[in-house]
Amino acid sequence: MKPTYPNNLGRALVSFFQDYLPAQRGMSAHTVRSYRDAIVLFLRFVTQHTGQPVESLEIGDLRPDRVTSFLAQLEDRRGNRVATRNARLAALHTLAKFLATEHPQHMSTLQAVLAVPFKRGARSMPIDYLEQDEVAGLLASIDRSTLLGQRDYALFALMFNTGARVQEMLDLRASDVRLDAPAQVRLTGKGNKVRVCPIWSSTAQLLRPLCAASSQDGSARPLFVNHRGEPLTRFGVRYLLRRYIDLASQEHPSLRGRSIHPHSLRHTTAIHLLKAGVDFASISQWLGHASLNTTMVYARADLDLKRQALLQVFPDALAPPKAGSVAPARIGLFDWLRRL
Repeated sequence: MKPTYPNNLGRALVSFFQDYLPAQRGMSAHTVRSYRDAIVLFLRFVTQHTGQPVESLEIGDLRPDRVTSFLAQLEDRRGNRVATRNARLAALHTLAKFLATEHPQHMSTLQAVLAVPFKRGARSMPIDYLEQDEVAGLLASIDRSTLLGQRDYALFALMFNTGARVQEMLDLRASDVRLDAPAQVRLTGKGNKVRVCPIWSSTAQLLRPLCAASSQDGSARPLFVNHRGEPLTRFGVRYLLRRYIDLASQEHPSLRGRSIHPHSLRHTTAIHLLKAGVDFASISQWLGHASLNTTMVYARADLDLKRQALLQVFPDALAPPKAGSVAPARIGLFDWLRRL
C-alpha cells in the first residue's frame, strides 16, 4: 500500500500547533487545546459534507461558505451559544491568518474566510454568583470525614479565596504553594502569565495535607487528583460542584434551578472583593485580568453595589425619613431614586 505523506495542510497544521501558537503567539496550553477542538470540529464537518477523508483535505478546501455553514450548524444542531460560535470562528480566523503568510497562493480564499463576521449576540445574562450564606452552605455540604471530601473542601475553599480559574487550580503543584506566613499560591493564568495570590491561614491549613501527599514520592504531580492519583479534570470539578450545589440547595432554596459552574466561584470572589471596598486595579491583578475593562463588568452585576453608589451621591436624600417629617405631595427625583 502506498504510504500517505503530509500535504500542505497537514504540514501547516503541525507548524501551527507546535510552533506558531505556543512559541510565537505565547498561548497557554489550555488556549491551544481550545483552538485544536475548534479546528477538529471544522475538519470533521468538511469531511462529512464533502465525502473526502480528512488526510486528503487541502488548504483550498477551507472555503468561506463551508465556514459559514459550519458556524450555522454549531448553533442549530449542537445548540452552541453565540459566544461559543464566535470563539470557534476566532480560532479559524487565526488559522487563516497563519496560512496566508505561509501559503500566499491561497490569499484570496483565506481573505474571504477572514471576512466571515462575528455574530452579535443578545445582551449577556447577569453574572451569576453566590451570596455569603450560599458559599457557607456549599462548603457545609461537603463531607470532610473522608480524604476525597477533604480534597473537595480544600479545592472549593481555595477557589473562593483566590478567585482562580478552574484550570489554574488544576495546574497547581506543591511547589506553587507557600504554607508559612505570608501564605500564598503562585497561579499560572492565560498566556502563561504568573501571579501570586495571598491565601488565608485557614486555607493554608487545608492545603497542608495535600501538599504533603503530593511531594511524598518526589514527583511534580498536581495538587488535586482523583482517587486513582490522576489529575482532576475540568469536567470532574464541574461534576463535583453540581453535586454539592444540589446538596446545599436542600438548606438554601435560592440555589435551586440555578446554573452554577466553576467560573461562578470566580465571579463570587470578584463581587465580594468589590463589596469589601477593594479597588478595581487590585481586583484586576488579583484575578489576573488582561484589562481593567474586564474587571469593570462586575460593577454592573450587583444591586447592592448600585445602592451603595447612590448612597455615595445622595446620602441624605436616600436616608429614611425622620420621625414627624411630612412626605412630599408628589414624587420627585430623590423619591424615584429611592424606589430603584
